[in-house]
Amino acid sequence: LGLLRRKKNLILQGAPGTGKTFAAKRLAYALMGETDDSRVEVVQFHQSTAYEDVVVGLRPTAEGGFAAAEGVFARFCRRAAADPGRDYVFIIDEINRANISKAFGELLMLIEAEHRGEALRLPVSGELLSVPKRLHIIGMMNTADRSLAMLDYALRRRFAFVELSPAFDSNGFRDYCAGLDNSRFEALVREVESLNRVIAEDESLGEGFCIGHSYFCNMDADTCTDAAMASIVEYELIPMLKEYWFDDPAKVREWSDRLRRSLR
Repeated sequence: LGLLRRKKNLILQGAPGTGKTFAAKRLAYALMGETDDSRVEVVQFHQSTAYEDVVVGLRPTAEGGFAAAEGVFARFCRRAAADPGRDYVFIIDEINRANISKAFGELLMLIEAEHRGEALRLPVSGELLSVPKRLHIIGMMNTADRSLAMLDYALRRRFAFVELSPAFDSNGFRDYCAGLDNSRFEALVREVESLNRVIAEDESLGEGFCIGHSYFCNMDADTCTDAAMASIVEYELIPMLKEYWFDDPAKVREWSDRLRRSLR
């Protein structure tokens, strides 16, 4: 939270299921001191996300012509500027799926902490725009997605990076396990912890590919059934292992069998 206040821009990165989206929203509420979704904007970037979607672009009008229309981030900046006494948070899921330098354009300079409050004229609309000092940006990045390029250095130096790891050994998760009071669930979690150690030591994978705790959250004593746990193993974990070790089917079979046996 202190890092977000100082740097203004933060990226939560980590393996699948480590609670990045949950943590981003909780950080936003903690920063604001209340749960106020009207001051939080959540967007998801993708390969087609462009400058026109984020900052400003030309849109067709009812009269048959074109007019400048501001994108989601520019509109959010205006909302925050109209309410200077309160914090606002812009959350970007899958931030590394888009070409960020292209999407933000000249606003890359304005999102830096030392340039907050300075105004630039948008080339498409001719309007002045600034990024308010109390607007914060939180991005999420999945470190296990091989199809994505790393962020370029121009963007990297404008953000602070926080690594989120699986939290199976945290007090909160252990209390959650104790509340379920299910020996098969505990055995499955222990097996996943062993699997994560193997993944972390694998030179072709590493800690960024470990399995997160959120695959096993949001269950209670009634919903934590053998069928529910088997469904997680068969349709979520094993397909991911097949992708991780596509060139080592023996290792996939070994760990698939170990996960299944933990539920017997």
